[in-house]
Amino acid sequence: MVKKVFIGIGMLLLCSMASGQRKGKGNGREIKVPMTAEHWSPTTDNAAFVTHRSVPAVRSNNEQGFGIALKDFEFTDGIIEYDVELMGMGFPGIVFRSSKDSLNSEIFYIRYFGTPDPSKRTTLQYASVLDRVNMWDMTDDYQAAATIYEKRWNHIKLVVHGRQMKVYVNDMQEAALHVPALEGENSSGGIELTGNVIYANFKIRPDATEDLTPEPGYDATYNDSRYFRNWLVTEPMVFPFGRDLLVGIPRNPGVAIDTMLFDSTAVWRPLKAERRALVNLTRLYGETKQGERRLAWIKTKITSQKEQERRIDMGFSDEVWVFINGQPLHTDQNYYGSPGMKEPRGRCTIENTSFKLPLQEGENELLIGVTNYFFGWGIIARLDQADGLEF
Repeated sequence: MVKKVFIGIGMLLLCSMASGQRKGKGNGREIKVPMTAEHWSPTTDNAAFVTHRSVPAVRSNNEQGFGIALKDFEFTDGIIEYDVELMGMGFPGIVFRSSKDSLNSEIFYIRYFGTPDPSKRTTLQYASVLDRVNMWDMTDDYQAAATIYEKRWNHIKLVVHGRQMKVYVNDMQEAALHVPALEGENSSGGIELTGNVIYANFKIRPDATEDLTPEPGYDATYNDSRYFRNWLVTEPMVFPFGRDLLVGIPRNPGVAIDTMLFDSTAVWRPLKAERRALVNLTRLYGETKQGERRLAWIKTKITSQKEQERRIDMGFSDEVWVFINGQPLHTDQNYYGSPGMKEPRGRCTIENTSFKLPLQEGENELLIGVTNYFFGWGIIARLDQADGLEF
């Protein structure tokens, strides 16, 4: 983007902004960024810079969502504050640490769909954006309740330091949302605002991070040996809707995997689960093209000291076909918005499904076909107990 050269106060402000994240830690000076075209670039054609409640503001000129990007600023760590007044229903939010191509970033937003309920835990959401994919359906952990107001300003404050973030909404004494580990790809990048709302009073304090540490915080799955963490995975393939993964076995009751979708020539690569024991196929393979459905295979070995039956709890998006020692065991779907979507409302969590896992003495192979067509892609899997097992 060609940088515009400003004069007077505007020039001084932008010089300060451009050098903002290159200062030493704890700098903490405040940069106020007026909501004017001098400082923000519209990313949609319906952003209107106006005066609202006696201050410079930006809003939609057609009651549709809009977007604006902060000019000439690279955000790494610090405090971001702004005011937002809710207008139309939707997901008004801030994108930060955004790559220049806008493919990867972090995003925080409010959900506004009617009279706010201060106890509704889905009011606030943090998610990473990976290759344009908002990972909201894979990050149920990073939602929270908050008191938000209608027909008046809501004050938002983000404190970002390294891998951690705290978000304050109206109450500046107690964080409404704490994210112990940001999951995006970038440590720095641009800032954007989106939604059918009114924004004003935007300011940044680069490198002011209060008492927030940069290292990732506690992972609730870390001490739990029951989670599957080490897998092998194949390259994904296009798997059109209407096609089944299984085929019948001629003259013999039963089914088998379609050899066009899985055979002995498959190439496997190691894949370790991320924090929260998430097998994140979106991070590995990127966006599934709109309207497409893709299939990938993952597998792991389980060694049992005896023949036994265990229970698997599994979160997944969007479909799974589970096999044990080559035999079909379990199939399931988790399509957001469909009557059969799993709780909590189509998001991938360990609550999605459970089924029995028969194990023979010695080595067992757990094989799973996983598909994706909608937002995030992956699984989380945990046994009811790991005693006497290696995996």
